[in-house]
Amino acid sequence: MLKKSDKKKAAALAHDLTRPDPPGVLAKGAGHLAERIIKLAKEHDIPIKEDADLVEALMQLDLHEAIPPELYKAVAEILAFIYSMNQKWKELKL
Repeated sequence: MLKKSDKKKAAALAHDLTRPDPPGVLAKGAGHLAERIIKLAKEHDIPIKEDADLVEALMQLDLHEAIPPELYKAVAEILAFIYSMNQKWKELKL
């Protein structure tokens, strides 16, 4: 049996590039909800990056809450990862 802390967790971020606001928490959950978040991301070709420490921090935030400055560096690394994945995807389609 899994301990409560052993449940799979997931969080999704949203960022509007037309606004100066930092990214915010679009979705978060554990267990079945986490599996659903991951499944939806895969179905829509949204890159997934595993980072257990960042997910734990994001789970503490409310939905639609902007990430705090302490998480900027970690989220910037995720956004850089997503950007590089999007570039690779575009190159494969050419």
